[in-house]
Amino acid sequence: GVYTCAKCGHELFSSRAKYEHSSPWPAFTETIHQDSVAKREERPGALKVVSCGKCGNGLGHEFLNDRPKRGQSRF
Repeated sequence: GVYTCAKCGHELFSSRAKYEHSSPWPAFTETIHQDSVAKREERPGALKVVSCGKCGNGLGHEFLNDRPKRGQSRF
């Protein structure tokens, strides 16, 4: 399946990129399209704020180098 923005319906993540994580929210390794999300650095080298690439609706964070494989980010 495809996860979309609750506000505008823009495609964000594929269920193929979803994986189990200890947080209560779904975790993804990548976006479905290059322009699916917009990112703004919050903490250099560790954390980015993520919003919908179309309408700007807040989606949470991208945790840099945080699993499931070394060097991979978690959304």
